[in-house]
Amino acid sequence: MRAEMPVLASGLDYVDLQFLGRPELIATGILHGAAGVALVDPGPATTLSHLETALERKGIRFGDVRWLLVTHIHLDHAGAAGLIVDKHPHIDVYVHGRGAPHMIDPSKLLSSAGRLYGQDMDRLWGAVLPIPQSRIRVLDGGETLHVAGRELRVEYTPGHASHHVAYFDTSSRIAFVGDTAGIRRGSGKFVLPATPPPDIDLEVWRESERRILAWDPDTLFLTHFGPWLGARQHFQAMFDNLTEWNRIVRRVLADQSLNDPDRERLFIDEAYIELQRRVGEREAEDYVKAGGLNYSWQGLSRYWRKRDESRA
Repeated sequence: MRAEMPVLASGLDYVDLQFLGRPELIATGILHGAAGVALVDPGPATTLSHLETALERKGIRFGDVRWLLVTHIHLDHAGAAGLIVDKHPHIDVYVHGRGAPHMIDPSKLLSSAGRLYGQDMDRLWGAVLPIPQSRIRVLDGGETLHVAGRELRVEYTPGHASHHVAYFDTSSRIAFVGDTAGIRRGSGKFVLPATPPPDIDLEVWRESERRILAWDPDTLFLTHFGPWLGARQHFQAMFDNLTEWNRIVRRVLADQSLNDPDRERLFIDEAYIELQRRVGEREAEDYVKAGGLNYSWQGLSRYWRKRDESRA
């Protein structure tokens, strides 16, 4: 069930970044207090002007923002962080230690993303600028932060990415979980796993789920997209779908009569048919815009091939 976030009067809100001109693809969380404003996952540079305008409509200027809380460094979550800090150098950026070097020097991150997105890099993500080391605040997991007048607990939550953390607001009992809880939008009838390359790890992902549920959150806030009630049921639905995806991936990888393009096509076709059956054609298309099935194939096939090679 979709939860309604409290409005600014109680210090919590969020912005739909209208990525690619479409609703409910990327959300930025807002924590607001007398000490200033924190943004959770500011999104890509291509949506920064929309974020600025949306914040101004809520009475917030970037001069009020003191903290960027990054769940992980993928460009749809943190791509704008360098540009924001370049314009507003008073802002601190919180990020896991595995991701921090790539925000200070994003060259390897951009090279890796370029292999995945190719000619679409600039259209999707825009400029990615380095962040001065002096503005980086490194997280390991296990910390308690005090930002925007709120107490936030931090846990290391890899699985989707090796540099992923989640934040838990103890007063509202909202967990900001990035991509660890997948993608859910529209009617919310389907929880889509987010499994892009390069460092999907299905075993540690279950431990990350355990850490989040140990907070006993009332609400999960997903960057894709927004707040949802029923954390345990939500995770169960995502892992059920991930189990089915793994079954498809394992089957097509084992079929020696297929080449890799055929394997990818079969995975996408089967996964999309089930998605369309559950949410309808129009909504299925929007889910795929939020988390491309081709990227999910690439992440899962890479994971299983590496796992099989290690056992050989």
